[in-house]
Amino acid sequence: MIIDCPVCNGKGTVESTTKTKNIPHFGEILESSLICSSCGFKHNDVICLEQKDPAKYIITINKDNLSSRVVKSQSATVSIPELGIKVEPGPKSLGYVSNIEGVIIRFKEGVKKALAIFNNDESQKNGLKILNKLDKLVNGEIEATLMIEDPFGQSNILDMNVKKEKLTKKELKHLKTGFAIFEDNSQ
Repeated sequence: MIIDCPVCNGKGTVESTTKTKNIPHFGEILESSLICSSCGFKHNDVICLEQKDPAKYIITINKDNLSSRVVKSQSATVSIPELGIKVEPGPKSLGYVSNIEGVIIRFKEGVKKALAIFNNDESQKNGLKILNKLDKLVNGEIEATLMIEDPFGQSNILDMNVKKEKLTKKELKHLKTGFAIFEDNSQ
């Protein structure tokens, strides 16, 4: 389907595609993408079509599992606790299908963006330290934990060594969902 571009207002310049896929051990997903032929605008999203029990997926990242498949839903929180980095969902949070190396690269891109915004000495020092550790992680020089917490159980790490746990009520209470409808602002 061809639609008008929301960025450059080009008439009929964005090609919109959607398709469903069934990912083994995960379930059915809907992949959608928008690509503008005029300005290059791109938008991709993965929407999980099945709801499961709240879950936490934990794996030790090492040189042997960098290519393991990762499915991250739009409601999931992704973290590498040893490095003190975490990405929580927000209103514009997107789901994606990648691999462990791709998740690390996404973290690197986020740290680089933060370095461009926060230019004080301490932020720069901490950001460069994290980038160095992420480089070592992707090169297999160190190990760290990848954790995905999903209140709707729609994420997954497809690896024989992944540890899957149920999220406790206390953990669920502290997770952001990215959907204001689920936020509890009571004290």
